[in-house]
Amino acid sequence: MLKRHKAVALVAFMLLALAGCASVPINLELAPEPGTKDELVLATTTSPYDSGLLDYLLPDFQQKTGIRVRVLAVGTGQALALGAAGDAEVLLVHAREREDQFIADGFAPSRHDVMYNDFVIVGPATDPAGIKGLQLAADAFAQIAEAEVLFVSRGDDSGTHIKEQHIWELAGSEPSGDWYQSAGQGMGAVLNMTDQQQAYTLSDRGTYLARQLEGLDLEILVEGDSFLFNPYSLLPVTPDKDHDINYGAAIAFINWMTSAYTQDLIAEFGVDIHGQPLFYPNARASAKQR
Repeated sequence: MLKRHKAVALVAFMLLALAGCASVPINLELAPEPGTKDELVLATTTSPYDSGLLDYLLPDFQQKTGIRVRVLAVGTGQALALGAAGDAEVLLVHAREREDQFIADGFAPSRHDVMYNDFVIVGPATDPAGIKGLQLAADAFAQIAEAEVLFVSRGDDSGTHIKEQHIWELAGSEPSGDWYQSAGQGMGAVLNMTDQQQAYTLSDRGTYLARQLEGLDLEILVEGDSFLFNPYSLLPVTPDKDHDINYGAAIAFINWMTSAYTQDLIAEFGVDIHGQPLFYPNARASAKQR
């Protein structure tokens, strides 16, 4: 992607100074500046939406700030594209290399850790590929490929799809053929497709747990590989002369998401039903590390 026009370079520099270092909550007040528009466009990867987290959180943000959030739930790749085009004002994504490139290309001044969960490999209890209990995701993928047992891929350039592709690379496999199904859908839809066909897929744990409440007949077969760590970040989109970016609302949203109050809300989400959080807050941990 091309750099933003040089005419906005000074603006970007000033925003960087305001925003502070990457992964550190922005040191501004939660309340938006006077004159800030009362709608914010959030492009988010599908997992925080499909899991119900955003429905749980966003009413509090609107109550505190008076800003409505319009959610575009898409894959990480599409969310970054929406931000680059000026069609979203803050991004909630999970593909670190893509995020770093987005910043390097001038489309965001900084990134901010907000929460994490992990990826898991799920499939039928019968486990025809025999992967249950394997320690490494790459070993599991290699066995699925060797057995040519049906695998449903997100296939949508999402953070989950990007992680899946990296695992296939580690497994030394280039999946193709009738056993490998590219859905081009979000996580919730892919889990439903996988369940209907009793296939395998890669899922974030939060969406998987949320969909279990709807009768999902899939089991977690492989988990705990450090490579399956799944951090989520917030990126405010850099304003420029060509796009009417609601930057004040984006900053207020990031401040709110990384505040102690909202981090506690994230930590509580899902515990009453699942006995564990669906996402783990880490904005405060990131701040302490600097």
